[in-house]
Amino acid sequence: MKLTIEVWRQAHRDAEGRFERHDIDGVEPHLSVLELLDALNEQLIDSGNDPVAFESDCREGICGACGVTVDGAVHGPEDNVPSCHQRLVGYPDGATVRIEPLRSATFPVLRDLVVDRGALDDLVRAGGHVAVNAGTAPDADTVPVPEDVAEASLDFAACIGCGACVAACPNGAAHLFAGAKLTHLALLPLPALERTRRAKALVGELDELFGPCSLYGECEQACPAGIPLTAIAAVNHERFLAGTRRRL
Repeated sequence: MKLTIEVWRQAHRDAEGRFERHDIDGVEPHLSVLELLDALNEQLIDSGNDPVAFESDCREGICGACGVTVDGAVHGPEDNVPSCHQRLVGYPDGATVRIEPLRSATFPVLRDLVVDRGALDDLVRAGGHVAVNAGTAPDADTVPVPEDVAEASLDFAACIGCGACVAACPNGAAHLFAGAKLTHLALLPLPALERTRRAKALVGELDELFGPCSLYGECEQACPAGIPLTAIAAVNHERFLAGTRRRL
């Protein structure tokens, strides 16, 4: 089939961006959004033009690098699916596909479809990690963790850091991301030793860098890892507990 692509082009962070329009023939419906961009870049290179810059890595829905906005929807029209798995099967022959970067004031455009998601890294540096000196590796059963607790922690640890929650939120909030980090680590014995310090540092950085939660849950609908809205509730829960504890 033949598709028309309207793709965002922007030379650098301070440049004025614009949409470019291109027609592509021979598009197979099973192709992903990223494969459509691959086909576009082949066409651009063959014609002596600069290819469109975009990020991708594993293309298996694991790395979180591939996020773009397709027809106004973060990642694409299908809920809870990363851009690399968004297929073109829903587009009829002759349709127009508009592809642009993730849109958030916290994610400035670096070039074309590539944005700077460094603010999420700032959250991880502030508190989304474990700094406890655990010494040598203990036996696996030294610190027992109930199966349901371990499974719940892993569910929140599934966050791939793609930034879809921030781009989907009209306020540019990162509460789903932050709550996933806080909950994942608070449920496990050794990381929980730093629970108070972690909550204070991470929530403080969250308030400084991102907007307030919109309370509508757009983030859950966009999240390809299926992080539940309970992660957002965890932000205020951990904030409150940190304010009532005296020790780290």
